[in-house]
This record gives sequence, structure tokens and C-alpha cells, in this order.
Amino acid sequence: MDPTSPSSAPLPRVGILGAGQLGRMLQEAAHRLSVPVVCLDTPADAPAKQLSLASANVASGSFRSADDIRKFVTSQNVDVLTVEIEHVDTHILDALLKERPNLCVYPAPSTIRTIQDKHAQKAHLRAHNVPVADFVSVASPADLLRAANDGGFGFPLMLKAKREAYDGRGNYVVKSAADVEAAFTALNPKRDPEALYVERWVPFVRELATMVVRDAQGHVVAYPVVETVHTRNICHVVVAPAQIDGLLAKKVQKVAEQCIASFDGAGIFGVEMFQLENGDIYINEIAPRPHNSGHYTIEACHTSQFENHLRVLAGLPIGSTDLKVPFACMLNVLGAPSSDLVDSLAACRTSLTVPGATVHLYGKAGCRADRKLGHITVVANTFPELQAKMGTLLAVDPTAEKAVQAALATAGGSAAALAAAVSPALRIAAPKVGIIMGSDSDLPVMRAAADMLDQFEVPYEVTIVSAHRTPLRMVQYAQDAHHRGIQVIIAGAGGAAHLPGMVAAITPLPVIGVPVALKVLDGQDSLLSIVQMPRGVPVATVAINNATNAGLLAVRIVGSAAPHFREKMAAYMKRMEQEVMGKVDRLAKVGHKDY
Repeated sequence: MDPTSPSSAPLPRVGILGAGQLGRMLQEAAHRLSVPVVCLDTPADAPAKQLSLASANVASGSFRSADDIRKFVTSQNVDVLTVEIEHVDTHILDALLKERPNLCVYPAPSTIRTIQDKHAQKAHLRAHNVPVADFVSVASPADLLRAANDGGFGFPLMLKAKREAYDGRGNYVVKSAADVEAAFTALNPKRDPEALYVERWVPFVRELATMVVRDAQGHVVAYPVVETVHTRNICHVVVAPAQIDGLLAKKVQKVAEQCIASFDGAGIFGVEMFQLENGDIYINEIAPRPHNSGHYTIEACHTSQFENHLRVLAGLPIGSTDLKVPFACMLNVLGAPSSDLVDSLAACRTSLTVPGATVHLYGKAGCRADRKLGHITVVANTFPELQAKMGTLLAVDPTAEKAVQAALATAGGSAAALAAAVSPALRIAAPKVGIIMGSDSDLPVMRAAADMLDQFEVPYEVTIVSAHRTPLRMVQYAQDAHHRGIQVIIAGAGGAAHLPGMVAAITPLPVIGVPVALKVLDGQDSLLSIVQMPRGVPVATVAINNATNAGLLAVRIVGSAAPHFREKMAAYMKRMEQEVMGKVDRLAKVGHKDY
């Protein structure tokens, strides 16, 4: 008997409305889990229909047609129905739930219906105390002007279509009153009074996103927070994890989980957000399905977004959402401006020579500008390594052509510099080492630690934390450091020399004390204070004023879990050996008098 037939399958038969690239990747995950899957879509060559493993699991019909959906569910013996795209007829889903008591629809039809209408989506979130920008429905250009003037929205503001909007379609930035008529004509030429709404402009500093998986019992778990970079309103680059403060990342995950907990049903959800300068978070949009910002999870997480979606649909436990690699990046392969397929796949060809790069092509027929043809995921041990690999791909990516041309003038030929110039999310890494001191008078000594970390490309932060003048700040810093992503603390010990020991008593991180020489005791008091810490409160130390060694020790500590830094340390030690041996040879050749 066919092990995937409905009569013998140990897991429910999952029906997917849509057979595009998301359905294709769901099929791949389903194959590994032996979850029987069948897709409904019209094109015979739709991406999900091309897989040999799915050859018997295809059905022809429109996911927008109520009749085709009813026929699909009945003829294919579907146990669980889900969506690959949210633009479906939710009323037939409601009807099918009444007609077929054993059928499950995930997410719930009411959830899909709410998310389909962006205005209703925002109203739902606001009602559940989820942070969103101010918004109001507008039936006419006059309504928009009232919102800008009397409503206090001002200009610029964002005019949006309530329905059928994605990848930047259905959005119009209204910069002034002079743009109002053009905006309405572009988004609502038929002047439907129910078609549009307007949002207050959000002055964000970056766009963040996370995937959130929810099971049928209501448990929600967020994936790592990523930063997304858009090209012509299409997600182009995703950096995982986002190089932000760890406490902010936890805040973002909490907001996203709160958001998805407010809806009904199970599945995977994409949550896109704006981060403001002050750290505030606003929800931008929600996708009730797998999402571009989660494609990196296939290679970079213990359980991909596609597998977790199928897990909760099939009643299986939620898999770990944690990263299994230190860093990852996703590059969307978009149709080149020339609509030439060879040009469009340039980054794919180059990626075959980049270690840690994986290509996913969707098998779409034809090529047009900005069409999603596939994606490339790159994994790396360090952020500089990720920058270098992505720089190599971005240099040949026609989608980023203008940005690349502008960046080449300043990148100096470095792939890492090119990546940083082209994609803001690749510009700077979150700090791994904290360099702290009690006073700015310690900075001339402590600067040597920073210089050494620069040499090894270990990201760090430098700040003043006084054990005596700002004790509460010291406590807060020590308590938060590991939550924020800091892995090692280098603490300068000046006068009273209490800072390294006090911080070590509070943080679970390794602390390296640097005795700083003062005019009176030449740093001996600081050295003795550090080495005489009581049992249970370890503090490492170096020679007086030797912040260079503190930096080197921090590199070794970080390198214990990152081979890249260990290799750099081995190379550094080899250079020191060669330098000494060079002196030995010169001394032997010229003698000590002429040395």
C-alpha cells in the first residue's frame, strides 16, 4: 500500500491553497517529515508542482475560487487546509468547517480575513494593545487632507490600499498636499470609498522582522529577530540575527509573540516591524504564512519556518527556533532590470564558489524585472566573514546595481566594505566585548585593548562606568551585559580599583581587569585589589597598563566558540614568532655592536 495514501498515513493530509515558491519549500519539508501534502493552483508548471516528490500531489484549480476549493478539499481528502498566500475566499473556508466537522483550517478563516484587510489588521492589533502607527480610513482626497491637517498626521504620510497589497504594491508616500490627487489616482482609480486608509509616517531607523510559530493550543514561539533591507519595496537582504542590542531583540520578540497570540489558529506568521531611534517598536504588517524574512531558517535554524508550519498543522511539537550558526544572510534573487535571465542569475552562479552559500531556485517560467526567482542563503562564523561573502554576491547582483556602482567608489576593493556600503544591515556588528573604565583618564591606557580588538575584527563598545560615582549604572551594566550579547568585559582599574571585582560579582561573563597606573602607587594597588578577590568571584588580570594583553585575552575567550578568531590568533602568534626570529637572524649576521 502506498505509505502516503490517506488511508494509511500516520499524519493528517495537508492541503495548501497555492503552489508557488512557498508551497514548493513546504513540499520539500513535508517530504522529510512524511507529511502527505497536496497543493491547489492553476498553472501546470507552478513551482510546487515541479517537484517529482509532489507529482501525485497536485490539483489544478484556482485558490480564489470557492467551487475549486470545495472540490479540492473533497476530492483530495484533505484533513488540514492551509494557505500559501492569504488572498483566498475565506467565506468558503467558514462554510467548509461547518460542512466537514473533521476538517481543520489553519490559520483560522477569521484570522486570514482580518489580515487580508490591512486596515482591519491594524484595528485588531490596536484593540489588543499591540503598538501600531496612527491610522484612519480615507474615502476621498479631502479625507486625506483632513487627516494631514486637522488630524495632525502632517506630511509625509503613507497612503495604503486595504486589500491585495504586498511587496510594496498598494503603498504611496504622500510627501505634500500636491501629491494627494496623484496618490488616489495611483492606488484607487475607481475612487472606491472603502479602498484606502492612511498611516502616520513612522521615522524608523531600521526594519526588523521575525517569524512566529503558533500551535493549535495557542503556544507561540518567535524565531530570532532579523533586519530586512528592501529594494524598490521588495525584501532584498535579510541579516540574521539583526545586529541590535540583545535586550531590544527580546523586546521585539515579545511584541511579535503578543501580536500573534491575539489571533486564532495555528501556523507560521511573518511579523514585520519598524524600530524607532528611541527603541520603540511598531508593527508594520503580518503575513499568515511562511515569509521571505524567514527563508534563511532552512540553513540557519534547527527547524525551518516551513517545517514548523507543517509540524503544528500535523499536531507535532514545535521545533527549536534557535540559530545553529552564528550568522546568516538571505539574498533574494530578483529579476534584473533588463528582464534577462542570465543577468538575473549572476549572483547564483557566483554563490557556487562561496563556501557556506546555498541556492534555492523556484523554477518559475519566464523572467521579468523584480520577479522573485529564488534566494541565496549564506552562513558564516563571524560578521566580517558574512560581510565578505555577501559583498562578493552583491558585487554581481543586478538588483543592487546602482547602489553597487555608488559603493565601489568608497569600498576600496574590499568585499566586506562593499557589503557594508550597499546594505545598511551589513554595516556594523553588535558588540561582543565591553570595554569599561571608571574615568576618561583611563582611556589612554584602555585604548590599546580597543586597538587590538580592531586588529582581530572583534566588535566592541567603550563606555565609562564608575563603581563609586555611578554605582547604579555599574550594576545595570553588569546585569544587562550578557542579555545584550556581550561575551567578555574588560574593566580598567584606576584609583580604588573596585570596578573589575564589583562587575564580576554581578555578571556571569568573564571579566578581565586592567590595572591602570596612577601617580601615587603606579597601579600596584589596582593589581593587588584584582588578584585578591574572594573565592567565587573570579577576575582575570594582566600587567599594569597592559590593555593590549587584555584585548588579546578577550579575543581568545571569544575565539573559544568561534574558529575564525582562533585561526586569527594562531596567525598573530606566528607573526610574533617570525618577528623574533627575524631579530635573531639579524643579530647573528651583524653582531650585537651593530644591531
